[in-house]
Amino acid sequence: MRIISGKYKGKRLIAPAKLPVRPTTDVAKEALFNILNNYYHIPSVKVLDLFSGTGNISYEFAARGSENITAVDANYDCVRFIKKTASELDFSITTIKSDAFKYLEKAAVKADIIFADPPYNMEKDDFARIAQLVFEKELLLENGQLIIEHSKHTDLSDLDHFREGRKYGSSVFSFFE
Repeated sequence: MRIISGKYKGKRLIAPAKLPVRPTTDVAKEALFNILNNYYHIPSVKVLDLFSGTGNISYEFAARGSENITAVDANYDCVRFIKKTASELDFSITTIKSDAFKYLEKAAVKADIIFADPPYNMEKDDFARIAQLVFEKELLLENGQLIIEHSKHTDLSDLDHFREGRKYGSSVFSFFE
């Protein structure tokens, strides 16, 4: 895993092998940030990174100047790795150990970008539940977006608030607003 742009462009980060993660590929991540750069001034966005795993997406936002990032993951080792890495790189990332669904149900935080990268084998109803909770709880700021990363074998285009999907290899980013 590496940071592809910003303050630490090219820096490689080595996550412990035991983490139950599937980091977003560099190609997909670069494409995602090319899209986001057309909508947002990245240093000023508030980010909520759900199912954050290694923190790959959070680090990319931080390297590009964002200072209001919350990373949520249920795995203690993932949260510990993100906290340690953020500290070493002097990134402003708040880490929370929580099940993403429970966090969304109780969250009082609003964000410009909510990024969710749940396990690809999750049931479609659970993907839908992420979107449902984000919009029911009104967790997006004005002009905000929910982005869910999922397998090309999962189709979320029939869900409420779906805007578009972008495919990169075996991954798809579905955008909701």
